[in-house]
Amino acid sequence: MKTAFAFAAMLAATPVLSSGVACAAESGAPLHFVLIPKTVHPWFDKAMTGAKAAGDMITKATGRPVEIEYRAPQTADVSSQNDIIERAVATHPDGLILDLLDEKGNRAAMDEAADQKIPMTVFDSLPPEGMDITAVGADFCEQGTMAAERLANLVGKKGEVAIMMGVPTAPNHTLRAECEKKVFAKYPDMKVVATGIDNDSIETAQKQASAIMQAHPDLVGWVACDASGPVGIGQAIREGGKTGKVKEVGLDNLNDMIQLIKDGVAESSASSRPEMQGYWAVISAWQKAMGQKTPKYIDTGIDILTSKTL
Repeated sequence: MKTAFAFAAMLAATPVLSSGVACAAESGAPLHFVLIPKTVHPWFDKAMTGAKAAGDMITKATGRPVEIEYRAPQTADVSSQNDIIERAVATHPDGLILDLLDEKGNRAAMDEAADQKIPMTVFDSLPPEGMDITAVGADFCEQGTMAAERLANLVGKKGEVAIMMGVPTAPNHTLRAECEKKVFAKYPDMKVVATGIDNDSIETAQKQASAIMQAHPDLVGWVACDASGPVGIGQAIREGGKTGKVKEVGLDNLNDMIQLIKDGVAESSASSRPEMQGYWAVISAWQKAMGQKTPKYIDTGIDILTSKTL
């Protein structure tokens, strides 16, 4: 974070590209960004922690107040998210920070923001094709591949496995699932026998995992595509008395996921660093608000969490 501070402070001193933006920057008026995640979820609470840290850094470096407004859909529903985006656009913020539920389904609302020249950054996601928007996040295919390879090695590269899909329209969830399936397809003695859909709900993931394990008593392992899935899977494994019998490699660093690793229910988790994603999403949004060009992609990296590293 010290490196991030130094880098962002350096950017603060960079001249802006237009006199209009320069006047706005010199006015000292508060900067207003709206962060819109997929849904209400503890993963996004961690991202918001990083976002607030970035806002505090900008204020310290420039003297300009930064307000980061958090608007989350109650459920992972595209129409609800679009409604929130449209209402945010109507307030003319200095930038929108979005985690997309559906890159095609969200496109019209994002086009409206672009028409009004409101800068946008996406995090934990990928932008719609053809839109010049910085994306902040981990390499989602690499993350899914890492989880699937760990599971394959845990089960001796043989047996029946299952995947919890998350939100099927979400670009990051879909990409992880595709790459997990490619890993399992490499091993002739492994077979994906079921895919659940939890729509980023721990409760739904738990119910689906329980039903899938009842339907497939020979199941040997699980991977997931979102942060809710592995928590629900772990709960189902524990409640079904299958700890140690059914292996799990999770995703991300929710407190419940960490506890499942400590308890030996899950072997590990591939974490996409939500705090860092929130931080750099705000930095990118700030730079766009100042008229600066920003990178196409900011890769925040992946942590492998195990009982030895926690």
